[in-house]
Amino acid sequence: MPSLKDLKNRIASVKNTRKITKAMQMVAAAKLRRAQEAAEAARPYAERMNAVMAGLASSVGGQEGAPRLLSGTGSDRVHLLVVMTSERGLCGGFNSTIVRLAKARAAELLAQGKTVRILTVGKKGREQLKRDYSTHFVGHVDLSEVRKMGYSVAQGIARDILARFDAGEFDVATLFFNRFQSVISQVPTAQQIIPARFEGAATTALYDYEPGEEAILADLLPRGVATQVFSALLENGASEQGARMSAMDNATRNAGDMINKLTIQYNRSRQAAITKELIEIISGAEAL
Repeated sequence: MPSLKDLKNRIASVKNTRKITKAMQMVAAAKLRRAQEAAEAARPYAERMNAVMAGLASSVGGQEGAPRLLSGTGSDRVHLLVVMTSERGLCGGFNSTIVRLAKARAAELLAQGKTVRILTVGKKGREQLKRDYSTHFVGHVDLSEVRKMGYSVAQGIARDILARFDAGEFDVATLFFNRFQSVISQVPTAQQIIPARFEGAATTALYDYEPGEEAILADLLPRGVATQVFSALLENGASEQGARMSAMDNATRNAGDMINKLTIQYNRSRQAAITKELIEIISGAEAL
């Protein structure tokens, strides 16, 4: 049974931990507001650009002059999985849900005899994937020095992906990230970016374009990849702060519960020690 001094030290330690988790919760709440605003502001732009490219793709897709980013290489043998996670932990199951989805896709592709290559964005995902899939790693993007997520960061990642595609390193590229819904809800998402896929693509072109659709798509598709990467980074940023805020709130509550239990145990032990001393004093007095 722990001594009174041990219980007192442990209560003080848990109180210090609660101060830290409470402070982290407040910091995450402040960062979440900015990250959520950025993610929500980027959604209309990404959706509109997706709609424009969908209209162009509906009239160009299947033609001989279609860009490779749209038509693909004609094969799906080599898959590049771009796994986006955070640089720091203490955010609940945020990273593990993304990694779990990526692992499931990698295992499925390998079972089909496909070749899997993994590009990690963020340290935590790389650490979790390293044990089982380190031989499939082809690159890593370190975001530890990035203080504010900007479009230039997404452009750098997109250029790396596009350069690998032009070099023939893969046939299909898929992004893995968490889509932000609320503080307590982040949805693990797998989004194919190469060859380009458009949800709700138009069946007929609504406009006449000058120059032709092929030339416009050839310029828009690389921008579309960068836009999708940027949108995924913003969604991940908001999801990370939401998950961290929720995790630190739970940790603060658990610390409070533990303090209450330890305080009760301390008081009972102290009372038992005082009672024992009184019994010893009374017994000694009676012996005299």
